[in-house]
Amino acid sequence: MEEVVTNPSLWGLALAVAGAAFAVAFAGAGSSIGVSYAGQAGAGVVAEKPELFGKVLILEALPATQGIYGFLVAFLILMFTGLLGGEPVDLTVAEGAKIFFAGVPVGLAGYFSGAYQGKVSAAGCGMIAKNPGDMGKAMVLSAMVETYAVLGFLVSALVVFAI
Repeated sequence: MEEVVTNPSLWGLALAVAGAAFAVAFAGAGSSIGVSYAGQAGAGVVAEKPELFGKVLILEALPATQGIYGFLVAFLILMFTGLLGGEPVDLTVAEGAKIFFAGVPVGLAGYFSGAYQGKVSAAGCGMIAKNPGDMGKAMVLSAMVETYAVLGFLVSALVVFAI
């Protein structure tokens, strides 16, 4: 037990793991919220027009990608630290903090964009309920929100590779 308290490399590694957890937890939470918004709206559409299930499913799936981005960054962090497929590396507290903060952009961008993309997808469900031909417009509107999740993912990945 004493080794954990006095060995700074274990604290550095703990910070890195916390960064991976932050990335996947927050991005995943945003996706969950967004998918639930779109799914609730989609269920109403499909109850009235079952033939629109395929289109509704696409709109509901769009906010799920933020969770994937968070997972990918967490995977990169765990690979970088040797916790997956190797021997864990010794990290100083400062190095662990750098890796922790690498997970923040994708976590926060994924949380907010996932939730808001779900709202846009829900509105898109209403749009296609009135005019199924507007599916392309509904997808473009929802995909615009995704841009910020992609930017968060890119920043996080670039920071991991730069450390």
